[in-house]
Amino acid sequence: METQTLQNPNTANGAKTIKIIAGPCSAETREQVLTIAAALAKQGITYFRAGIWKPRTRPGSFEGIGTEGLEWLKEAKEKYGLLICTEVANAAHTKAALAAGVDMLWIGARTSANPFAVQEIADTVKGHDIPVYIKNPINPDLNLWIGAIERFQKVGITEIGAIHRGFSSYANTDYRNDPQWQIPIDLKETFPNIPLICDPSHIGGTRDLIQPISQKALDLGFDGLMIETHHTPDDAWSDAKQQIVPERLDEIVSGLVVRVKTLKNGNQHELEDLRAYISQLDDELLNVLERRMNVSEKIGEFKRNNGLMILQSQRWQEVKGHNEDVAKSKNLNPKFVSELYKCIHQESINIQEKIVGLQE
Repeated sequence: METQTLQNPNTANGAKTIKIIAGPCSAETREQVLTIAAALAKQGITYFRAGIWKPRTRPGSFEGIGTEGLEWLKEAKEKYGLLICTEVANAAHTKAALAAGVDMLWIGARTSANPFAVQEIADTVKGHDIPVYIKNPINPDLNLWIGAIERFQKVGITEIGAIHRGFSSYANTDYRNDPQWQIPIDLKETFPNIPLICDPSHIGGTRDLIQPISQKALDLGFDGLMIETHHTPDDAWSDAKQQIVPERLDEIVSGLVVRVKTLKNGNQHELEDLRAYISQLDDELLNVLERRMNVSEKIGEFKRNNGLMILQSQRWQEVKGHNEDVAKSKNLNPKFVSELYKCIHQESINIQEKIVGLQE
């Protein structure tokens, strides 16, 4: 499949070829599908997406128009030369999409969390030369994501991609789905040759977050974007708040900055000097962590010899509060420092558990 060319005068190299997939969250009516398709084709968008079947958290919500919508996608493809894409969640969806001549399939976050469903779809597409993109599972489990990709590799699908749409979280965050950027970065390390697409619509949940999330994704080396686009988003039958009009999509894409990985001029040595300094500081951090864990061993021995509980909740709260206060005074992100010390504290508990569990 061809890729969408993003031209931007602000980029270091002038242009970058990335994949832009756009279209409504759901196909609602023939008129709606064709109106949006016409606008996107006029802007030069190649990939047109629309949900035909919509897995909803609770019954009673709009769950997609069904197979009738595939005919509308086919018409959009024939009229405007677009490549059409939709989500499938089971074998029946997959067979219907293949019969309709859909050009690309994607596997949704709820489906990718279910290995049985993924395998069912993989078995159905076996023998078909069609790109398959897999969204991250709703829970932050990298192995589930990897496993879903491997199932399509095993049935011989050669064009496989990954879509990062964020992860469900019980805690309140600034996003609809917490991006947890390190997880897609780790996925890219596992599959360096697989295209990685960002879905800022589902990560943000509101249209005002689409631009900054898109820019961050490109800054992290993502290969493209999937952005929900609707000609009258406030009237959309599903996920109205996270959809944008085609004109706004054009503004966002035109304004994105695509940066290069390396410099061709003589300034690269300045970056290498800074990286060398970072490596030196990392060594110092690891040396401090080694000394800290040595102290944790001594604390574990003291607790074992004196019959003390390993977890001292009051002490932990004191340490946690102190570190967050110090973080603020040093202009460090308190949330980052808190998460860092949770990991350190947990490892300290692990060390003490081993020691306390030993015979005196």
